[in-house]
Order: sequence, then structure tokens, then C-alpha cells
Amino acid sequence: MASPTKVLETIQLEHVPSTHTVHIGVFKDVENSEFLHQQLLSRNAEFEYAFIDASSVTSRFQVLAAIYKAITIQLSGAMKTPNIHSEIVCSLSPNNNISEAYRRFGITPSSKHLIIAKVLITPQTTLTPSALNEHLLAHVKGMPVPFTDEALQAEQLTDWAKVRKYYKLNNVGWLDGVKDETEKRREMEVLVLGGMALRGL
Repeated sequence: MASPTKVLETIQLEHVPSTHTVHIGVFKDVENSEFLHQQLLSRNAEFEYAFIDASSVTSRFQVLAAIYKAITIQLSGAMKTPNIHSEIVCSLSPNNNISEAYRRFGITPSSKHLIIAKVLITPQTTLTPSALNEHLLAHVKGMPVPFTDEALQAEQLTDWAKVRKYYKLNNVGWLDGVKDETEKRREMEVLVLGGMALRGL
């Protein structure tokens, strides 16, 4: 029997305890976001993931920065949301408005492209990466794509107008003076990461 498609990448972040492993998958053209959103609202433990709307994401590094921040908050006992996965979604936001963070960076019934992250913490969990992989393949009706900047950009998952609005970059006049699109996106990513880092200070 053929082994299932591997849709999750396992990442061990630097400066994070080995008890915490990160598993991330990306799906485009998701057809059942409404169902997934409902599982999250009903607090179905089987669907405790960070469901991130990929249209609000500029890069792989942005997601990893949010995950690192959420793990740090969880380890310090300072979480303001129900679990580490909701904390990841909130860590993408440049402000402390939790409901706005869910609405802008989390899954909505109309989300088309999703980045799905799961932090496994041992020995608290008995879940395995292969079990997570099978669960997502069974329940996410979308096309898996690699978790790389190249894939995010090639598949045009990022909505740059939305990013500029959410991170208040429309008033950054000099950005419009950057004519090279690649350079402009790189500068926007730096500003986005800065906005995330300053949240709560």
C-alpha cells in the first residue's frame, strides 16, 4: 500500500526547548474552510491547530517568528488566549486586539489558502507527525504546496493590498518609490516583522 502524501514539514526552532516541535502544512484552494472554522469555534480538540489565512502572510520567516513568539509566551505562562495555537495567530498581529487578530490572520469561512501549524509538546501529547499528516489529508480539502517563500509567491497566496492595510503600510510613502517588486516585497516583510515585534511593548 502506498504511503500517504507528506504535507507537513517538521521544524525544530532554535532557542526553543526540544520538547516543542513545530509541524506546518500549506494548502491552496481550500474548499471546506467553513467546516474547519466551525471545528475551531466549537473547540473540537481534534482540530486544535493554528489555522492561518495565507493571504495575510508575506513569508515563511513571518510565520516562524509568530510561532517562536507564541512558544516563548506559553513557556513564560503569559498566554492571553486559550492555547498556544490561538497565540500563534495573535502573534501575527501588530496590535493587541485579539478578536481582530483572529478575524484578520486566522481562518474565516471564506479563506481560500491556509497555512496550518501544530506545536507538539512532549510528554503532554501522544500525537505523532504521521498522525497529524493523515488527519490533515483526511479533513482539509485543498491542494498541498511546500512551505517556502517561492511557493507562497509562485502560487500568489499573499494578498499584498491586505498586508499593507493590516500592517498600516499604506501611509509609508517611500514604499511606493521602490519600483522593483521583489525589493518592495522584501522591504514590506521587514516592516511587517517590525510591527509584530513591537506588539505589546
